[in-house]
Amino acid sequence: MSCSDPLRRRAVLLLGLGALSACSLAPVYGPAGAGPLLQNRIRPDDPATEAAHAFVARLEERLGRAPAPAYRLAYTLSTRSETAAATPVRSASRIRLMGTATLTVRDAASGAELHADKVEAFTAYSTTDTPLATRAAAEDAERRLMAMLADQAAMRLLATATRWAALPGR
Repeated sequence: MSCSDPLRRRAVLLLGLGALSACSLAPVYGPAGAGPLLQNRIRPDDPATEAAHAFVARLEERLGRAPAPAYRLAYTLSTRSETAAATPVRSASRIRLMGTATLTVRDAASGAELHADKVEAFTAYSTTDTPLATRAAAEDAERRLMAMLADQAAMRLLATATRWAALPGR
């Protein structure tokens, strides 16, 4: 029997679906999901830098903007860069940009800490002979990095919300 055997493929598919259903996964925005726990209910701290603004904007795209938040999100962003590739004359031709977002969710009313987490991501950009093009590539890489950190933060918050968040009206 080969992998192209229809009976074997069905058996593998059914085993996979059985294992997936046994792990109690639910759609985030489904009836039992965490989406309604956070959608338009969490407000990140005001951004103080361009990078933080990109992070918050992307987070609000994912979780909505909270006019009357139930939760406050404090965050600390840090980035560092390192040479990923160099030319024979030792000038950098590729720069790796790594970032970390440390998150703390607090109850908006009491200020009690409900959840703390950390996410990490990296991206890279190429340098050129022109400083302007290199600067534009670096800025674009920073925006991409902030979007990746915000996406991971939103996923992590949604994945853990059933442990620390309450449904509206409860």
